[in-house]
Amino acid sequence: MKIGMCMFLWTTAVSKKHEPLLRDIKATGFDGVEIPIFAGMPDDYRKLGELLDRIGLERTAVSAMGDPSMNLISADAATRKAGVEYMKWAVDCADALGARTLSGPLHSTLGAFSGSGPTTAEKNRSVASQRAIGDHAGKRNVTIGLEALNRFECYLLNTMADLSEHVDAIGRPHIKAMYDTFHANIEEADPIGAYTKHRRNVVHIHISENDRGVPGRGNIPWKETFAAIRKSGYDDWLTIESFGRSLKDLAAATKVWRDFAETPEAVYREGYKHIKKGWKKAGSDALASPPVPQES
Repeated sequence: MKIGMCMFLWTTAVSKKHEPLLRDIKATGFDGVEIPIFAGMPDDYRKLGELLDRIGLERTAVSAMGDPSMNLISADAATRKAGVEYMKWAVDCADALGARTLSGPLHSTLGAFSGSGPTTAEKNRSVASQRAIGDHAGKRNVTIGLEALNRFECYLLNTMADLSEHVDAIGRPHIKAMYDTFHANIEEADPIGAYTKHRRNVVHIHISENDRGVPGRGNIPWKETFAAIRKSGYDDWLTIESFGRSLKDLAAATKVWRDFAETPEAVYREGYKHIKKGWKKAGSDALASPPVPQES
């Protein structure tokens, strides 16, 4: 298992000026960081990857699509094509960065609503868009982790069941799913079951408290969550995602109107300890549990 910190808490454009922060994240114990991809060229991310290598941080990537002119499920073919081209660019940037996973709500326009639920036509258009993206991602050895968002941020995919079914329909090995504890806490009647039932498609996990603040201070069922993740055999990234008010566009998109922690340092330092402790406890509890009788 690797522990990551999403840089959304500070910026959507990580650069050399963030080196002191990145070094402190490394000193805290993190294995890597999650780098937002919203602007720039692949060479910019290649240079950033070199900086991260010098610091000793691995990396994943994250993005979102807030521009309706690039909506991947639009009825307009030119709009969908623009979205596919954006995603190909983001994949190229992730590859240059050295990130093998690019996650986020990369299936439809963030914060855009039709006034009703997703139609069959929209889902079919999504499948076609994602197949084109998945073919390009395969060439770059980057896996897309599509994210189910709560109903207040998108309408195409809200639950892990809907997301996993959609991933199956897409049928591309480089288009998979991510699990986010914040969104699951809102949309799932059984957040733990939503993970375990669809584990086969999950390639990335966001650790996010119910208020998007410091992991461990809210009401997410962390003991059960860590136990389920560890028992499932997942051994990849557990990445803290938290938000603040400093980025106005991102704050508006994620409905962040107040600060959720006294300092950003509290989020990543306390959050790191929370994950380490929870993961260790899940392992200890598993070893202490009596063996499950096997069916004859």
